[in-house]
Amino acid sequence: MARDSEEDPKAAKRQRKRKQKENKTRTVHANILYDHAKGEENPNRHYSNNKIKTTKYTVLSFLPKNLFEQFHRFANVYFVFIALLNFVPVVNAFQPELALAPVVFILSVTAIKDLWEDYRRHRSDTEINHMDCLVYCRVERRYVEKFWKEVRVGDFIRLRCNEILPADVLLLSSSDPDRLCHIETATLDGETNLKQRQVYNGIIECEKPNNDLNRFRGYILHRSGRRDALYKENLLLRGCTIRNTEEAVGIIIYAGHETKAMLNNNGPRYKRSKLERQMNVHVFWCVIILLVMCLFTAIGHGLWMFQYGDKRPVFDVLSPEGTDLSPVMTAVYLFLTMIIVFQVLIPISLFVSIEIVKICQVFFIHQDLDLYDEETDSHLQCRALNITEDLGQMQYIFPTRPAH
Repeated sequence: MARDSEEDPKAAKRQRKRKQKENKTRTVHANILYDHAKGEENPNRHYSNNKIKTTKYTVLSFLPKNLFEQFHRFANVYFVFIALLNFVPVVNAFQPELALAPVVFILSVTAIKDLWEDYRRHRSDTEINHMDCLVYCRVERRYVEKFWKEVRVGDFIRLRCNEILPADVLLLSSSDPDRLCHIETATLDGETNLKQRQVYNGIIECEKPNNDLNRFRGYILHRSGRRDALYKENLLLRGCTIRNTEEAVGIIIYAGHETKAMLNNNGPRYKRSKLERQMNVHVFWCVIILLVMCLFTAIGHGLWMFQYGDKRPVFDVLSPEGTDLSPVMTAVYLFLTMIIVFQVLIPISLFVSIEIVKICQVFFIHQDLDLYDEETDSHLQCRALNITEDLGQMQYIFPTRPAH
């Protein structure tokens, strides 16, 4: 009994280590063994599919998320505050509806621009998800064409020269006599020199998906029980292009948002140009100047009202009930009224003009013939529509290796 009690903690410790190892690794099974199996019986069912989505908004999240991003611009917060201040009867200086119209217009223009940009992302995702690749089908005993979004972890895929990889693939065979496959990784790390990858075969166990492009660990278990280590030299990454290799075959290890390329993509984020950041600072100081002007006006009006005593001027500020207010309350209400009157210190038309100029600038960039490539029949794509004014503002270039 004592011996059993000593062995139990050791067994529990071994089981915990085994579970920790399973949480850090993944085992990939070939899908051809489960062609006729139900979804619950496929051991690869828990892995991500290969469909990608890089859009920022959904139908429900567009309005709140877009407004939240727009209110990071200090001027928008200021204009909304001025518009809401006009709804207070005691201090309003204009019709509330008229004060609200310019704010709604500028928010709408920016929202339409952001919606169009997100639609372009959606269209790009659709084009990528519907690209073709060759996947082995056990039923037909040949490679059949499938969309990128339809491939799964564990599928055998045939790759041809100049073809873009749809997922992270472990190389299993190559038409190269030296069992090598050359790939171009310019879309991942910007390097145009070709890299070599080597062939392996067997049952695969590898690390969990991560965003390290220069690291891959795993092993292949052969039927004889021998294990061979796997490194980054055996992995073909999504987005790379096959070069100088007529044909290669591999098995998909990571798919969709679990690929290293997608894990390095943090998703679309709201970028602010240098001009917008400077405008935020200038608007902040303009608001400070505005408040100082309103403060001096309110203090002067309060002191002036003290001189009248019981004799009130006909243009004095009254309470909502029509009674006279104290000089202090009159000064407070006048302070808020002056904020509305002096709001032209920060012209809202400036921000409308900037948004329209950005849209026109993107249009002219797309139509520029000097930026058109006749060989690929493609023109320059401007993916971030709100930072076009940062073009040409680069000061330093840090190369990864000495230039030749």
